[in-house]
Amino acid sequence: MTMAASRPGDRDAVALVIEDWARERPELDTSPLEVLARLHRSFLRYSTRLTASIERHGLSVAGFDVLTALRRAGAPYRLTAGQLADSGLVSSAGVTLRIDRLEKDGLLVRERVADDRRVVYSRLTEKGLATVDTVFSEHLDNEDRMLAGLSPAERRRLAVLLRKLEISILDSDEEPEGAE
Repeated sequence: MTMAASRPGDRDAVALVIEDWARERPELDTSPLEVLARLHRSFLRYSTRLTASIERHGLSVAGFDVLTALRRAGAPYRLTAGQLADSGLVSSAGVTLRIDRLEKDGLLVRERVADDRRVVYSRLTEKGLATVDTVFSEHLDNEDRMLAGLSPAERRRLAVLLRKLEISILDSDEEPEGAE
């Protein structure tokens, strides 16, 4: 069964996997799959829809990340490569490659500081500002459609639980007490 063919009301692929493991290795606790396998499958579907929505505008997801970081910075919508990297993007070198493409597309310009020519800002152009505002609005509409099956209260509860899950995952990286 392909992932595209399965729907929540159809046969649940994760439940089938759990049943298979229960038959093959009944001594194993497969309960983590009930959450994490479903989270993974949901992420893959989300990622595909996100990418398609953004690429319709001639952008990559990475480029969209740069544009949204600049937009969130507020007027004059400019940041250095280091500030962009600190905003959650990849390394300054990776940001520079993204900036090159966005500059070529006329969505941002580079500006040097008169007092210190080593400091270079990337600033949204009018075209870049209009593009990010349009694409981000469509992005939120797309995400709202994907969450339509959840009530506002369920969305809030899920957001709290996902934050708790993120913390749990981060905490799992720590060494257990007594381990060396």
